[in-house]
Amino acid sequence: MPHRIHHHKSPPQENNMTFKSAITVSLVEEARGGPFVYWEGLKDACQKSASLGFDAIEIFAPGPDAVDEAELKGLLQEHGLVVAAVGTGAGMVKHGLSLTHADADHRAKARDFVKQMIDFGGKYNAPAIIGSMQGKWGGDISRDQALGFLREALDELGPYAAQYNVPLFYEPLNRYETNLLRTVDEGVEFCKTLSTDNIKLLADLFHMNIEEADLAAAIRAGKGYVGHIHFVDSNRQAAGMGHMNHEPIIQALKDIDYDGYLCAEAFALPDSDTAAKNTIEAYKRLTA
Repeated sequence: MPHRIHHHKSPPQENNMTFKSAITVSLVEEARGGPFVYWEGLKDACQKSASLGFDAIEIFAPGPDAVDEAELKGLLQEHGLVVAAVGTGAGMVKHGLSLTHADADHRAKARDFVKQMIDFGGKYNAPAIIGSMQGKWGGDISRDQALGFLREALDELGPYAAQYNVPLFYEPLNRYETNLLRTVDEGVEFCKTLSTDNIKLLADLFHMNIEEADLAAAIRAGKGYVGHIHFVDSNRQAAGMGHMNHEPIIQALKDIDYDGYLCAEAFALPDSDTAAKNTIEAYKRLTA
């Protein structure tokens, strides 16, 4: 009998990695058509994602005051969900703000917007994401200057996020969206130059598919730095709908003891419901 009990306990000990599933909802009309699965509000997103078995939602909001706190907390409680992360991209898409802009007042406004989004996410224990707000270098700004501005921003915003006991996520983007940092390795090396240790990398499989020679190897090399995953396919559709081989990627995440979210930041193709269903099916198959 003791042997049988031991036998039944072994599998969970062998595979003690626990991934969590999440799905994106955009509340930003200006971004309509972008890579977010749900578009029809928080109530719709919470009902549908919970019914499919997702653990969390990731919110792309136009600003810190766009969401009614009591309503969202009620929806999360009702549906057994949490907030995985909050995007700051509306700072760029809606307000044109960049953390690496040539003008110091503009950069200060950009940092203030991110702080407000960190405050918003903090109410739900959710980290904020810096993606498109990192901007680009060019014109009067050299790459070194832009990276200096980015370093300045992250060294201010990382500690700011720490008050909520959450990291701040920085996302390397592909060459068509930024000319700053494009790979996990570049992100790791940059993090090593920061004075804060509260920045973690968001590894987005779509961006990685463009920039990385070997996605699994890149994730392994990011051990200790990768804090969030955007779980999609090569064409930015739901996992399983492109040509990406996800098995080695999932194995690499297990190898680095990753226990965060696999979040679908994917196009709502052919529609939101199908993209969500395809994502959760791929997630269950790959993490079983």
